[in-house]
Amino acid sequence: MHQRQLGKSGPKLSAIGIGAMSFTDFYGATSEAASHAVLTNALDLGVNHIDTANVYGGGLSESVIGRFLAKQGAQKTKLFHIATKAGIAVDKETGRRYFDNSPAYLQAELDASLARLGLDYVDLYYIHRRDSETPIEEVTETLAAMVKAGKIGGFGFSEIAPTSLYRAAAIHEIAAVQSEYSLSVRSPEMGLVQATAALGVSLVAFSPLGRSLLTDKPHSRAAAVASGWLKSNPRFVEPNLTANIEAGARFRTLAAEMGMSAAALAIAWLLHKAPHILPIPGTRSVDHFREHCDGAARTLSFDDMDRIEAALPIGWAHGDRYTDAQWVGPERYC
Repeated sequence: MHQRQLGKSGPKLSAIGIGAMSFTDFYGATSEAASHAVLTNALDLGVNHIDTANVYGGGLSESVIGRFLAKQGAQKTKLFHIATKAGIAVDKETGRRYFDNSPAYLQAELDASLARLGLDYVDLYYIHRRDSETPIEEVTETLAAMVKAGKIGGFGFSEIAPTSLYRAAAIHEIAAVQSEYSLSVRSPEMGLVQATAALGVSLVAFSPLGRSLLTDKPHSRAAAVASGWLKSNPRFVEPNLTANIEAGARFRTLAAEMGMSAAALAIAWLLHKAPHILPIPGTRSVDHFREHCDGAARTLSFDDMDRIEAALPIGWAHGDRYTDAQWVGPERYC
């Protein structure tokens, strides 16, 4: 597995990571044994980057990772570079979701995440969502203090606009920005890909497989409903879902002609877009995980990239990537 550097001065990460939201039941039922099997294969195949968050399964994802690491004994701190996030808070009495970027909240959540992971340090700590009432400069100062204290190696932000990134980078080096980016979500190309490259910031691409639309077996409507979150997502309701599956047929055919799975081709395409991009596909399946790694090993020519763009031209997807409710938090910039 080839590697890419995290930010300007961070560690070398595998070209792809593991999006560990899949270690919960967010996209469908799974088990700790299945998650641990993925992590075991990651060790075998050289994948050393795990991305999780305090809210994934209410801390379950971090706990599953922590129990796997505990089995590894003294070497547990040397196997993976782990990223986690905080910033999405839930009122325990009302269940209302809100955003909190205060120093007290971020420090408390980091300590809780470290306890679940069984670690005293993580390589990367993200602001999961911006609190619009707290200037990003203040949040950056808070995170910089955590670096100085030795609890995190670097920090980043999820779903922010290029303008916000420039403001934060004026205060302190930013290691990474996380954003949805794939053949079905091209909006980062309208400023974020360019801003991260100019600043030496890694662009960590979540949902690089279009939440299954860029695989050989896209979710059916029944599967989307069963996953909960997808049941109202515009791309997975009718008539958009059928239109998206039909449009993706060209891509699936192309992947087969090129001798790989659609998932592998989607990963390969993203890695060939720019050298600072780090996709973090998630999966509950070892077989699917191996497909992701196959994509990271593939070399695409300029002609290959053109053929992919012809199969799925920019703007091909039907429906927005979020509902109005799901858009609360991410910063729109285009």
